[in-house]
Order: sequence, then structure tokens, then C-alpha cells
Amino acid sequence: MKLLTFLAKSFVAGETPESAIIAVKKLNSMGILATLDVLGENVKNKEMAEDAVQTYLDLLDIINNNGIQSHVSLKLTQMGLDIDDEYCYQNVRKIVERAKNYNNFVRIDMEGSPYTQRTLDIYSRLKKEFDNVGIVIQAYLYRSEEDIKYLNSINAKVRLCKGAYKESKSIAIKKMKEIRKNFLDLASILFNDGNYPAIATHDSYLLKEIKKMAKEKNISNDKFEFQMLYGIRSKTQERIANEGYNIRIYVPFGTHWLPYFYRRLRERKENLWFLIKNLFKR
Repeated sequence: MKLLTFLAKSFVAGETPESAIIAVKKLNSMGILATLDVLGENVKNKEMAEDAVQTYLDLLDIINNNGIQSHVSLKLTQMGLDIDDEYCYQNVRKIVERAKNYNNFVRIDMEGSPYTQRTLDIYSRLKKEFDNVGIVIQAYLYRSEEDIKYLNSINAKVRLCKGAYKESKSIAIKKMKEIRKNFLDLASILFNDGNYPAIATHDSYLLKEIKKMAKEKNISNDKFEFQMLYGIRSKTQERIANEGYNIRIYVPFGTHWLPYFYRRLRERKENLWFLIKNLFKR
């Protein structure tokens, strides 16, 4: 418990929107963009899902009223995906519509593989009506290349990450060297045919290779962005911004930090090692 509390204080921007806004303002002052993420997932009743929806609607109002540079991200299981797909879709649609009114943007996070196709299906429905909604693809899944090709065909805005859930070797790459290779292969597809790719990594090797790839493909800095997590490699975040790249930091906050951290750290030992290693990495 002490370790979880210590980590949470480093990587979560408090429990309230007010504390998160302070963190975002500090990032913005350094030329860094943000995405606010209200912690929560796998809700089992409609009351909890509707509370989460209202929290996001209020958060979009707060972002607009404070004039900060921040999108929002959410998980579909937080919006009722475990209850009913259509119910979840209607909940998320309310948030995307509110964001559209503010000229803001909603990123739908990708969760474990049981939710992958259902998440893509709901995203595809939203994309037909709204252009201010994006999706996440995880590089360690074998299916991701075909998913990205499909998403490019509908002009989707894709965030590419390695992936943090425990998955079977039948559907996911296990060796880090191979995950990195697939990450770069997928990034290349996004650079060639994608719509403002978001490259989410703290991996020094991948950061270097992505910069090299963008230069070789003549991709200007305003055509993509790097993304990182709040509290992880802060000096590197500043350096990337100072180099003229767009960089966006995911800023999680909320009262559900304990189950969030416990589930992530219990699920894969690599998640714990990642947090501890990057806590001291600049």
C-alpha cells in the first residue's frame, strides 16, 4: 500500500479537477499539451456510468472556462461497456458532442483484448458523425497492422502505444525487441497514410527512431505528436517540446487511483518495473 501511494503521488495529478487543472497549466506554460483522464473502469451499474459521463461533461466545461490546452480521454468500460454496447455508445456520444461544441477532442482508450473489436466498432460509429474523436492501437497485438490500415482508410486519429495488458502469446507479441520492431512498422504506416498520428512512448530507442523516421519521410513536426504520461521522464518531455515537436501529456486524476494502480501493477510485472525505472529517469 505504501508503494502504491508513493507511485500515485508521482503519477496522478490529485483527486479533483482543480488539482488536475493546476498540473495542466504548468505543462502548458512549458509549451506542452495535455489530455485529462478521469480514472475509472469496469463499472457494473448505470448509476456509476452516468456519474462518469457527467464528470466528463463537467470537465469539458472546466477546460473551456480555464482556457487550457487539454483534450480528454476515457475508457469505454467506464462508460458502461460491460452493461450494454448501445448504452455505452450513447453515453460516449454525449461527451464527444459536448467536446465538439467546445472545439475539443476525445480520445477513446484501448483496453484488454476482450474489448478490442467492440471498442473499434463503437469508435467507427462515432467517427461517422464526429471528427473530434480518436482511438488507441496497441503495438504488441498481432491484429494491429490490419486495424491501423482500416483506421487510416476512415481518416482516424490514432494513438500508437506498446500495450500494457496481460495478453496470451497467441494474440500478442511477447519479446520486447519484436514489440519495438512492430511499433516502428506500425508508426511507418501511420506516417505514410495516417491522420496526425500520436506516438506514445517513453522508450529512448523508439523516441530516437521515430524522430529519424519522421525526418527521412519529410514529416514536419506539426503533422504528428509525441505522447507521454504525467510524472514520467519530465525532463525528456521538456526537451522534446524545446526541440520543436508537439508533445502531449496524459494527466490522470480522480478518487479511483488505488484500483487503477493495483490492477495495472498486478496485471503485468513489466508495468511495475516501467514505473519504478522511469521514476528516476530524466
